[in-house]
Amino acid sequence: MKRQDIIEIFGSGIREMAYELCTRAGLKEMIRAGCPGRDPLIALKPNLVGPIPAEEGATTHPEIVEGVVSYLKDSGFSNLSVMESSWVGDKTTDALLVTGFGDLCKRLGVPFYDLQSDKGIPVDCAGMRINICAKVLKVDYLINLPVMKGHCQTRMTCALKNLKGCIPASEKRRFHRMGLHEPIGHLGAGLKQDFILADAICPDLTFEDGGNPVPMDRMLCAVDPVLLDAYACSLMGLEEESVPYIRIAQECGAGERDLSKAHITRFLEKEEAGNRIYTQTELLPDEPRGDYHHVMKVKEVVSELDSCSACYGTLVPVLHRLEQEGLLEKLPGTLCIGQGYRGKKGKIGIGSCTSGFDTSLAGCPPTAAQMDEFLRSLIRKRQMSGG
Repeated sequence: MKRQDIIEIFGSGIREMAYELCTRAGLKEMIRAGCPGRDPLIALKPNLVGPIPAEEGATTHPEIVEGVVSYLKDSGFSNLSVMESSWVGDKTTDALLVTGFGDLCKRLGVPFYDLQSDKGIPVDCAGMRINICAKVLKVDYLINLPVMKGHCQTRMTCALKNLKGCIPASEKRRFHRMGLHEPIGHLGAGLKQDFILADAICPDLTFEDGGNPVPMDRMLCAVDPVLLDAYACSLMGLEEESVPYIRIAQECGAGERDLSKAHITRFLEKEEAGNRIYTQTELLPDEPRGDYHHVMKVKEVVSELDSCSACYGTLVPVLHRLEQEGLLEKLPGTLCIGQGYRGKKGKIGIGSCTSGFDTSLAGCPPTAAQMDEFLRSLIRKRQMSGG
């Protein structure tokens, strides 16, 4: 597989599709060329943002890992592992239980390393010093298995942003204080991903924590994360310029974002005599688009300053539900959220960072249920006061 190649596959057999993509990409040949003369340490890095089933559109389907592991074992590789850390506010161990990854790794005989308990080692990432988890830095060949999905702060997330699971929690918080885009772009240059297989089976095209899955029935693979993310933007109906970390990653040397240079090959799943086969196709179906209108609408009532994804990503769907019920405009004022409000005063705050506000919901982060009740209580109080 060359740097300009993107392979796209359509179908319903998730495990089989993953195996087929690895085969079509020539993954075993790439691994042997990159790690000659030894059995390399190969790590698979899925997206387990939190304890959310893959069917909700937020986490990598476990069948993808099963397909890739089966391919690697059939190709003679045995030194395999799975590595990941959930976002700040959730435990990776809970995500393993809910997503089924814990049982899967045991069944496959592949160790899982929770990077939440790993130490960070400073690495020069194209001029920016970033702490990266030690276990990741020992890997010979990194296979990234992101979910192509929406994000309430960066608009989308796929190959580049999924590497954020390879840094310690303290560094994740720092990324948010820096505005996410700049450090994500630099991380893409400092931590090389050797092969990317992106899950676009049923992604939530709006929120990173799922809940609004859109059936797309496809996967994508590439070796250039910048090119793949640029293509993911096009599939989601986004202008690539609206996701600045893609441009920043290119400027840092992580890849090429010009889709005119991409060579895209597509394969369609068919069933013959009870077997799944994959034939090349020029098919390009109408693409489902994310409903970004309501994302922008709820942002009108929020003042966000350096918030963590776990906190802000939990708040946005709660506000969307209030909007659907006609309650959003009944909130008594702007909601403040984020690390940038630490030590500051204000009216209404969400999360422990706003503890100095007149009214604040504690938690790091508060749960969706706590946020929902807190906001509804504010609305009830305003209605009772005649406001």
